[in-house]
Amino acid sequence: MAPAGIGDRVEGFHAVAAAIDAGRVYELFVEKGRAKRKDFGALLDMAVGRGIKIEMVRSVKAMARTQAPQGLVANASPIEPLAVEDLVGRSASLLILDHLEDPHNVGAAARSALAAGMSGLIVPERRGAPLGAVAFKAAAGALEHIPISVVSSLADAIDRLKRKNVWTIGLDAGSEQTIFGLQLLSEPVAIVIGAEGAGLGRLVRDRVDMTATIPMSGRMESLNASVAAALVSFEVQRVRATAPHI
Repeated sequence: MAPAGIGDRVEGFHAVAAAIDAGRVYELFVEKGRAKRKDFGALLDMAVGRGIKIEMVRSVKAMARTQAPQGLVANASPIEPLAVEDLVGRSASLLILDHLEDPHNVGAAARSALAAGMSGLIVPERRGAPLGAVAFKAAAGALEHIPISVVSSLADAIDRLKRKNVWTIGLDAGSEQTIFGLQLLSEPVAIVIGAEGAGLGRLVRDRVDMTATIPMSGRMESLNASVAAALVSFEVQRVRATAPHI
């Protein structure tokens, strides 16, 4: 059975603006006290132009799923995830999130991946932070644009990528191979970011083609998952900038 769509509730100014621009929002709740602000006025004009139902309320906090909705809550048509194979192309550069628990990290990782030019994101359907309002707010619009696959098994997804000639690399602090300057990044590649604290799952570690690490000084053992995602995403593009065949 295909995973259900994501992003049916969007909160926060940038996330809502991006969802409106994507044509997904059909109902918008706006706090009256913010409506006269110039930035809110422009957003409301865009919403009116799209025929979105707008309701002015005293506060959106009671209906919000995030702690700081910034005066905006939107109901939207969900984004339908893609199949893993639909993310694969000649220059595939994918980010796989191995059961991250904090939706803020998921959203931030998506934001960095899009900014760096990564071509897709793969996340687990279960046992990880949901791609809900918190993740969409942290992504600040990135989840409207980066292609996403939601899978029941990351280990199976890795096998499917291998069959499509995509190299898979697990980020692991214990690896002796540095990710920086790794020429394999110029090939179709998927980088796996392990969960906060736990790192890569056993099945995922067993399936990836290789592991690599982000070198750090002896005073630090690990990085925040979203920071690691940002570093490897930009390193993929840096390596590719020197590879003429990509």
